Amino acid sequence: MSEFAIEFNEVVKDYGQHRAVDTINLAIRKGELVTFLGPSGCGKTTSLRLIAGLELPTSGQVLIQGKDVSQRPASERNVGMVFQSYALFPHMTVLDNVAYGPVIRGVKKAEAENQARTLLNQVGLTNLESRFPSELSGGQQQRVAVARAIVQQPDVMLFDEPLSNVDAKLRRRVRAEIRELQQRFGLTAVYVTHDQEEALAVSDRIIVMSAGKIEQIGTPEDLYDRPKNAFVADFIGDANLLTGVIQKGVFQVGSLRIPVDHQERPSVTISVRPERIRLSDINTETEANGIVLEATYLGSRMEYLIDMGHGMLLCSRPIEERRRKVREEVAIEVQPEDVSLID
Repeated sequence: MSEFAIEFNEVVKDYGQHRAVDTINLAIRKGELVTFLGPSGCGKTTSLRLIAGLELPTSGQVLIQGKDVSQRPASERNVGMVFQSYALFPHMTVLDNVAYGPVIRGVKKAEAENQARTLLNQVGLTNLESRFPSELSGGQQQRVAVARAIVQQPDVMLFDEPLSNVDAKLRRRVRAEIRELQQRFGLTAVYVTHDQEEALAVSDRIIVMSAGKIEQIGTPEDLYDRPKNAFVADFIGDANLLTGVIQKGVFQVGSLRIPVDHQERPSVTISVRPERIRLSDINTETEANGIVLEATYLGSRMEYLIDMGHGMLLCSRPIEERRRKVREEVAIEVQPEDVSLID
């Protein structure tokens, strides 16, 4: 029995002359929530549809629970799917929506309704079973859609941009509910989004895609703190990309010098997150100075754009720190552990 719930082996998907998925290899462990993340057209939704059986690969293998399902249609795969639009039946009550799957599989109506009631209780919707979808909030509809998928005991749960129709104020709560349900039921889940914060919040691992290829796979911490290339560094949050030299264990660009544990290189690019840049008052020992060009108040933090003479730095500092003024000269400091080398 395979330890992996989903495997892609050299998977390619072409639409005529357009290659939507370009030779992908990946393995998703059982009980894991993995997110496909990337801009529009990167191949993330096509990858999800290849798992669901809504698309078949041009070449390569898709395996679910160790079985090759590459050429099997969706009806022959035990996969649950939650769509952007929830896809609830508007003429059915919450109870009937959740019981629908077992009923069409041949379970007696009374038993299907018992299964649905049990699950609705587990997802906190006991008192809503007689309501229709139009009488529910967006978050409640989302939970009904998840319950309807879980009741069929799928090998894999797929979430296609599930928060795109949820009000911005509800997104944080609903994504936490999805994560809690996934962990409670031990579900293997694949999640698609273009929202970096959403991906960081819900995922065990994230697959960052661009132009049909995988750029990097890793935990949220890996991708944020140790991006492998400029695309990942810039797509996952904000990043300062600085190109300079490494000599005698020091990265240098202009007056900025950062001790690093890397071999000498005549040209190298590093990534530094805005919140990892420290600001202080200048003094006679200060080597790296910059001038504040912009100071933006963002509630919990101040964001500064700083002219280093050899380029610009974006810096984010807690609101508790002394605020810097536009045109103020400041000292710049970066710790070695806050530097990522970029391929």
